[in-house]
Amino acid sequence: MKEKVRIIEVGPRDGLQNEKKALDQSVRIELIKKLVDAGIKRIEIGAFVSPQWVPQMAGSLDLTKQILRMQSQGQIAKDIKFSCLVPNVRGMEDALKSGIQEVAIFGACSETFSKKNINCSIAESFIRFRQVLEMAHYHKIKVRGYLSTAFGCPYEGRIDESRVIRLVKTMFKYGVYEVSIGDTVGVATPKQVESLLKKVKRVAPLNKIAMHFHDTRGTSLANVYASYNLGVRAFDTSVGGLGGCPYAKGASGNLATEDLVYMLKGMGIPLHADLEKLIGIKKWLEDKFERELPSRVGKAGIPKGFE
Repeated sequence: MKEKVRIIEVGPRDGLQNEKKALDQSVRIELIKKLVDAGIKRIEIGAFVSPQWVPQMAGSLDLTKQILRMQSQGQIAKDIKFSCLVPNVRGMEDALKSGIQEVAIFGACSETFSKKNINCSIAESFIRFRQVLEMAHYHKIKVRGYLSTAFGCPYEGRIDESRVIRLVKTMFKYGVYEVSIGDTVGVATPKQVESLLKKVKRVAPLNKIAMHFHDTRGTSLANVYASYNLGVRAFDTSVGGLGGCPYAKGASGNLATEDLVYMLKGMGIPLHADLEKLIGIKKWLEDKFERELPSRVGKAGIPKGFE
Protein backbone atom coordinates (compact mmCIF):
# COMPACT_ATOMS: atom_id res chain seq x y z
CA MET A 1 0.00 0.00 0.00
CA LYS A 2 1.44 3.34 -1.06
CA GLU A 3 0.63 6.28 1.19
CA LYS A 4 -0.98 9.21 -0.57
CA VAL A 5 -0.22 11.60 2.30
CA ARG A 6 3.11 12.06 4.08
CA ILE A 7 2.85 12.65 7.81
CA ILE A 8 5.88 14.27 9.41
CA GLU A 9 5.75 13.61 13.14
CA VAL A 10 7.29 16.54 15.03
CA GLY A 11 6.24 15.58 18.55
CA PRO A 12 9.69 14.46 19.75
CA ARG A 13 11.06 17.89 18.81
CA ASP A 14 8.47 20.63 18.29
CA GLY A 15 6.07 18.99 20.71
CA LEU A 16 8.46 18.36 23.59
CA GLN A 17 10.39 21.62 23.37
CA ASN A 18 7.43 23.65 24.62
CA GLU A 19 6.70 21.43 27.62
CA LYS A 20 7.73 22.75 31.02
CA LYS A 21 8.79 19.26 32.05
CA ALA A 22 11.79 17.87 30.21
CA LEU A 23 11.63 14.14 29.59
CA ASP A 24 14.60 11.91 30.32
CA GLN A 25 16.49 10.78 27.25
CA SER A 26 15.40 7.18 27.75
CA VAL A 27 11.75 8.31 27.66
CA ARG A 28 12.37 10.36 24.50
CA ILE A 29 13.88 7.30 22.84
CA GLU A 30 10.92 5.20 23.94
CA LEU A 31 8.55 7.78 22.44
CA ILE A 32 10.34 7.58 19.09
CA LYS A 33 10.25 3.78 19.13
CA LYS A 34 6.51 3.84 19.93
CA LEU A 35 5.88 6.19 16.99
CA VAL A 36 7.79 3.86 14.69
CA ASP A 37 5.75 0.94 15.99
CA ALA A 38 2.57 2.94 15.27
CA GLY A 39 3.55 3.12 11.59
CA ILE A 40 4.92 6.67 11.39
CA LYS A 41 7.54 6.86 8.63
CA ARG A 42 9.01 10.36 9.05
CA ILE A 43 9.95 11.62 12.51
CA GLU A 44 11.80 14.73 13.66
CA ILE A 45 13.60 13.39 16.71
CA GLY A 46 15.53 16.31 18.19
CA ALA A 47 17.23 19.66 17.80
CA PHE A 48 20.90 20.58 17.91
CA VAL A 49 20.35 23.74 19.91
CA SER A 50 21.84 25.22 23.06
CA PRO A 51 20.47 23.44 26.16
CA GLN A 52 20.62 26.82 27.87
CA TRP A 53 17.82 28.07 25.63
CA VAL A 54 15.96 24.81 24.98
CA PRO A 55 16.69 22.44 27.88
CA GLN A 56 14.08 19.95 26.64
CA MET A 57 16.35 19.17 23.67
CA ALA A 58 19.50 18.59 25.71
CA GLY A 59 21.31 15.41 24.70
CA SER A 60 19.92 15.35 21.15
CA LEU A 61 23.34 14.39 19.75
CA ASP A 62 23.59 11.24 21.86
CA LEU A 63 19.89 10.45 21.34
CA THR A 64 20.27 10.68 17.56
CA LYS A 65 23.32 8.42 17.60
CA GLN A 66 21.39 5.83 19.63
CA ILE A 67 18.38 5.88 17.33
CA LEU A 68 20.53 5.55 14.21
CA ARG A 69 22.52 2.75 15.84
CA MET A 70 19.27 0.87 16.52
CA GLN A 71 18.31 1.35 12.89
CA SER A 72 21.67 0.10 11.61
CA GLN A 73 21.31 -2.97 13.85
CA GLY A 74 17.88 -3.77 12.44
CA GLN A 75 15.88 -2.80 15.54
CA ILE A 76 14.22 -0.01 13.51
CA ALA A 77 13.18 -0.48 9.88
CA LYS A 78 15.44 1.02 7.21
CA ASP A 79 12.56 2.91 5.55
CA ILE A 80 11.97 5.16 8.57
CA LYS A 81 13.30 8.66 7.89
CA PHE A 82 14.64 10.64 10.85
CA SER A 83 15.56 14.31 10.95
CA CYS A 84 16.76 16.98 13.41
CA LEU A 85 16.45 20.75 13.59
CA VAL A 86 19.64 22.80 13.20
CA PRO A 87 19.63 26.56 13.84
CA ASN A 88 23.19 27.44 12.81
CA VAL A 89 26.67 26.18 11.90
CA ARG A 90 27.30 24.97 15.45
CA GLY A 91 24.15 22.87 15.27
CA MET A 92 25.15 21.57 11.85
CA GLU A 93 28.49 20.44 13.26
CA ASP A 94 26.61 18.30 15.80
CA ALA A 95 24.38 16.99 13.02
CA LEU A 96 27.45 15.79 11.14
CA LYS A 97 28.75 14.07 14.28
CA SER A 98 25.40 12.33 14.76
CA GLY A 99 25.21 10.70 11.33
CA ILE A 100 21.71 12.05 10.62
CA GLN A 101 20.85 12.18 6.90
CA GLU A 102 18.25 14.96 7.04
CA VAL A 103 18.14 18.27 8.89
CA ALA A 104 15.70 21.15 9.06
CA ILE A 105 16.29 24.89 9.20
CA PHE A 106 13.80 27.22 10.84
CA GLY A 107 12.88 30.72 9.63
CA ALA A 108 10.05 33.16 10.17
CA CYS A 109 7.84 35.34 7.99
CA SER A 110 7.64 37.98 10.72
CA GLU A 111 10.63 40.21 11.53
CA THR A 112 9.58 40.64 15.15
CA PHE A 113 9.00 36.93 15.66
CA SER A 114 12.35 36.12 14.04
CA LYS A 115 14.18 38.43 16.43
CA LYS A 116 12.39 37.04 19.48
CA ASN A 117 12.65 33.39 18.42
CA ILE A 118 16.13 33.09 16.88
CA ASN A 119 17.58 36.48 17.88
CA CYS A 120 18.19 37.82 14.38
CA SER A 121 16.39 39.44 11.47
CA ILE A 122 14.96 37.43 8.59
CA ALA A 123 17.84 38.53 6.35
CA GLU A 124 20.40 37.51 8.97
CA SER A 125 18.70 34.14 9.43
CA PHE A 126 19.07 33.40 5.73
CA ILE A 127 22.78 34.14 5.91
CA ARG A 128 23.00 31.44 8.59
CA PHE A 129 20.90 29.11 6.44
CA ARG A 130 23.26 29.48 3.51
CA GLN A 131 26.18 28.33 5.65
CA VAL A 132 24.20 25.37 7.02
CA LEU A 133 23.03 24.37 3.54
CA GLU A 134 26.54 24.53 2.12
CA MET A 135 27.76 22.17 4.85
CA ALA A 136 24.77 19.87 4.43
CA HIS A 137 25.03 19.65 0.65
CA TYR A 138 28.76 18.98 0.82
CA HIS A 139 28.03 15.97 3.04
CA LYS A 140 24.99 14.92 0.93
CA ILE A 141 22.50 15.62 3.74
CA LYS A 142 18.95 16.60 2.79
CA VAL A 143 17.62 19.91 4.14
CA ARG A 144 14.02 20.78 4.89
CA GLY A 145 12.94 24.38 5.52
CA TYR A 146 10.40 25.69 8.03
CA LEU A 147 8.70 29.05 7.59
CA SER A 148 6.79 29.98 10.74
CA THR A 149 4.14 32.70 11.26
CA ALA A 150 3.12 32.50 7.59
CA PHE A 151 -0.49 33.47 8.30
CA GLY A 152 -0.19 35.63 11.37
CA CYS A 153 2.16 36.83 14.09
CA PRO A 154 1.37 37.62 17.75
CA TYR A 155 3.35 40.87 17.41
CA GLU A 156 2.71 42.02 13.83
CA GLY A 157 -0.71 40.55 13.10
CA ARG A 158 -1.53 39.31 9.62
CA ILE A 159 1.46 38.62 7.36
CA ASP A 160 1.55 39.86 3.77
CA GLU A 161 1.31 36.94 1.36
CA SER A 162 3.94 38.44 -0.93
CA ARG A 163 6.51 38.18 1.86
CA VAL A 164 5.71 34.49 2.37
CA ILE A 165 6.01 33.81 -1.37
CA ARG A 166 9.36 35.60 -1.52
CA LEU A 167 10.71 33.54 1.38
CA VAL A 168 9.42 30.26 -0.09
CA LYS A 169 11.23 31.08 -3.33
CA THR A 170 14.42 31.93 -1.43
CA MET A 171 14.29 28.68 0.54
CA PHE A 172 14.09 26.64 -2.66
CA LYS A 173 16.78 28.77 -4.29
CA TYR A 174 19.08 27.92 -1.38
CA GLY A 175 18.49 24.21 -1.96
CA VAL A 176 15.92 22.83 0.50
CA TYR A 177 13.94 19.88 -0.84
CA GLU A 178 10.69 20.78 0.96
CA VAL A 179 9.26 23.88 2.64
CA SER A 180 6.92 23.54 5.60
CA ILE A 181 4.62 26.56 5.83
CA GLY A 182 3.57 27.15 9.42
CA ASP A 183 0.52 28.65 11.08
CA THR A 184 2.44 29.07 14.33
CA VAL A 185 -0.27 30.84 16.31
CA GLY A 186 -3.23 28.98 14.84
CA VAL A 187 -4.99 31.93 13.19
CA ALA A 188 -5.43 30.62 9.64
CA THR A 189 -8.78 29.81 8.06
CA PRO A 190 -9.38 27.69 4.93
CA LYS A 191 -9.94 30.82 2.84
CA GLN A 192 -6.52 32.16 3.86
CA VAL A 193 -4.90 28.81 3.19
CA GLU A 194 -6.43 28.59 -0.28
CA SER A 195 -5.39 32.16 -1.10
CA LEU A 196 -1.77 31.63 -0.05
CA LEU A 197 -1.35 28.20 -1.65
CA LYS A 198 -2.71 29.37 -5.00
CA LYS A 199 0.11 31.94 -5.00
CA VAL A 200 2.70 29.44 -3.75
CA LYS A 201 1.73 27.13 -6.61
CA ARG A 202 2.98 29.73 -9.09
CA VAL A 203 6.53 29.57 -7.71
CA ALA A 204 6.87 25.99 -6.41
CA PRO A 205 5.18 22.62 -7.00
CA LEU A 206 2.85 21.77 -4.13
CA ASN A 207 4.33 18.27 -3.85
CA LYS A 208 7.34 20.07 -2.37
CA ILE A 209 5.24 21.96 0.17
CA ALA A 210 4.19 20.76 3.63
CA MET A 211 1.71 22.48 5.93
CA HIS A 212 2.23 22.90 9.66
CA PHE A 213 -0.95 23.87 11.51
CA HIS A 214 -1.55 24.64 15.17
CA ASP A 215 -5.04 24.04 16.49
CA THR A 216 -5.33 27.15 18.67
CA ARG A 217 -8.72 28.13 17.25
CA GLY A 218 -9.90 24.71 16.11
CA THR A 219 -9.36 25.25 12.38
CA SER A 220 -6.37 22.97 11.73
CA LEU A 221 -8.28 20.04 10.18
CA ALA A 222 -10.33 22.38 8.00
CA ASN A 223 -7.05 23.95 6.87
CA VAL A 224 -5.59 20.51 6.11
CA TYR A 225 -8.66 19.70 4.00
CA ALA A 226 -8.28 22.96 2.07
CA SER A 227 -4.58 22.26 1.52
CA TYR A 228 -5.24 18.68 0.40
CA ASN A 229 -7.85 19.79 -2.13
CA LEU A 230 -5.28 22.13 -3.68
CA GLY A 231 -2.65 19.38 -3.97
CA VAL A 232 -0.57 19.45 -0.78
CA ARG A 233 0.30 15.93 0.42
CA ALA A 234 2.63 16.52 3.39
CA PHE A 235 1.54 17.61 6.86
CA ASP A 236 3.41 18.14 10.13
CA THR A 237 1.67 16.79 13.22
CA SER A 238 2.44 16.05 16.85
CA VAL A 239 1.12 13.00 18.71
CA GLY A 240 -1.47 13.96 21.32
CA GLY A 241 -1.43 17.56 20.10
CA LEU A 242 1.80 18.26 21.99
CA GLY A 243 3.44 21.58 21.38
CA GLY A 244 2.90 25.29 21.15
CA CYS A 245 5.43 28.07 20.93
CA PRO A 246 7.31 29.77 23.79
CA TYR A 247 7.55 32.97 21.72
CA ALA A 248 3.88 33.10 20.68
CA LYS A 249 1.63 33.70 23.67
CA GLY A 250 -1.64 31.79 23.44
CA ALA A 251 -0.45 29.40 20.73
CA SER A 252 -1.71 25.95 21.63
CA GLY A 253 -0.38 22.64 20.42
CA ASN A 254 0.22 21.27 16.97
CA LEU A 255 -2.46 19.41 15.07
CA ALA A 256 -2.64 16.00 16.79
CA THR A 257 -1.32 13.14 14.66
CA GLU A 258 -4.24 10.89 15.58
CA ASP A 259 -6.79 13.58 14.66
CA LEU A 260 -5.29 13.89 11.19
CA VAL A 261 -5.04 10.11 10.76
CA TYR A 262 -8.70 9.70 11.76
CA MET A 263 -9.86 12.27 9.22
CA LEU A 264 -7.70 10.99 6.37
CA LYS A 265 -8.62 7.35 6.93
CA GLY A 266 -12.25 8.39 7.07
CA MET A 267 -11.73 9.99 3.65
CA GLY A 268 -10.41 6.69 2.31
CA ILE A 269 -6.80 7.90 2.02
CA PRO A 270 -4.34 5.03 2.62
CA LEU A 271 -2.02 5.40 5.61
CA HIS A 272 0.28 3.02 7.46
CA ALA A 273 -0.41 4.74 10.80
CA ASP A 274 -2.18 2.70 13.49
CA LEU A 275 -4.83 4.85 15.14
CA GLU A 276 -5.19 2.72 18.27
CA LYS A 277 -1.45 2.78 18.89
CA LEU A 278 -1.31 6.55 18.43
CA ILE A 279 -4.07 6.99 21.01
CA GLY A 280 -2.09 4.68 23.30
CA ILE A 281 0.97 6.94 22.93
CA LYS A 282 -1.15 9.96 23.80
CA LYS A 283 -2.31 8.29 27.03
CA TRP A 284 1.25 7.18 27.82
CA LEU A 285 2.47 10.78 27.42
CA GLU A 286 -0.32 12.06 29.66
CA ASP A 287 1.06 9.86 32.44
CA LYS A 288 4.52 11.31 31.86
CA PHE A 289 3.37 14.92 31.90
CA GLU A 290 0.59 14.39 34.46
CA ARG A 291 -1.90 16.38 32.41
CA GLU A 292 -4.43 15.83 29.63
CA LEU A 293 -3.32 16.41 26.05
CA PRO A 294 -5.68 18.16 23.60
CA SER A 295 -6.12 15.45 20.95
CA ARG A 296 -9.83 15.12 20.17
CA VAL A 297 -9.69 11.53 18.90
CA GLY A 298 -7.50 10.67 21.87
CA LYS A 299 -10.29 11.83 24.17
CA ALA A 300 -13.30 10.48 22.29
CA GLY A 301 -11.78 7.24 21.00
CA ILE A 302 -12.46 5.38 17.77
CA PRO A 303 -16.17 4.98 16.98
CA LYS A 304 -17.71 1.56 16.45
CA GLY A 305 -17.55 0.47 12.83
CA PHE A 306 -14.76 2.89 11.87
CA GLU A 307 -12.24 1.41 9.44
